[in-house]
Amino acid sequence: MELVIAVGLIAVKVGIVTAILLIIPIPLTWIERKVAGHIQQRMGPMRVGWHGLLQPVADGIKLLTKEDHIPDQADRRLFKIAPIISLVPPFAVFVAIPFGESVSVLGAEITLYISDMNVGLLYIFAVAGLEIYGVIFGGWASNSKYALLGSLRTCAQLISYEIPMGFSVIGVIMLAQSMSLLDIVRAQSDVWFIVYQPVGFFVFFMAGLAEAQRIPFDLAEAEGDLGAGFHTEYSGMRFSLFMISEYVVMVTISILCVILFFGGWNGFLIPLPPIIWFILKVGFFIYAFMWIRFTFPRYRYDQLMAIGWKVLLPLSLANILVTGLFLT
Repeated sequence: MELVIAVGLIAVKVGIVTAILLIIPIPLTWIERKVAGHIQQRMGPMRVGWHGLLQPVADGIKLLTKEDHIPDQADRRLFKIAPIISLVPPFAVFVAIPFGESVSVLGAEITLYISDMNVGLLYIFAVAGLEIYGVIFGGWASNSKYALLGSLRTCAQLISYEIPMGFSVIGVIMLAQSMSLLDIVRAQSDVWFIVYQPVGFFVFFMAGLAEAQRIPFDLAEAEGDLGAGFHTEYSGMRFSLFMISEYVVMVTISILCVILFFGGWNGFLIPLPPIIWFILKVGFFIYAFMWIRFTFPRYRYDQLMAIGWKVLLPLSLANILVTGLFLT
């Protein structure tokens, strides 16, 4: 009976997390447009609903009713499954991401995570890397030169920045002596790791921008010279799956920044509930992603690759060395 209850509880948690991740791009699109409008001294969405609040709903209806176009010479099977392959890994990483310790519901203690893996961080990097197959399949199956070129340089970008991103968290692992995200947060109960790992955080955040394909690292799309990159030929709901994936990745990077470097749900000074602290911190980083997008210009491709290999990679390696010396 206990096993049945445990399995049922896990299924409920998976359902809740999946529903939230599917819904969260809806308000984020509205917020991002409003942030863009205020940064650029304009109003943003205003016509559909009060202050454009119903604009994401209108966009959803448009995508649902839009013609599903598939190029004549495309590989139809790969073309159809590519958006799904791109969407599944960002969802799967949340199996190992905690949102808190536990809460009491009707006298029962319910943990705010699906699974506490002792190799949680390794699992997240391994699963998140599978997203690249959706990019490869989408670009190649479209039978379009624009989409193919977009997928090739997107793959080069994602693979290049995964390396310094992986190295940047080694210092955190060394300090926490664990790859469990729960243990990492518990190790920051007194001092957040941003104090000891400012360089590691800088490398992780910059690589996160590139992994999320956000300006100034949005060479994956680059509308001005590649149409829309690897998903040029996609329309309707298949196109929206790629966009949902992009927003989920942005949320994931924000959550990891909070967990790895900013104490997770540990607060300071103001006595707020841990889950409120966690939401506020994640919200700050989501806003930072949006602020950067509408503030900085896009890099050229050679500059993007040079930053990854000549700046972030050496910095991440130096951070590991300095952390090792510090611990010694």
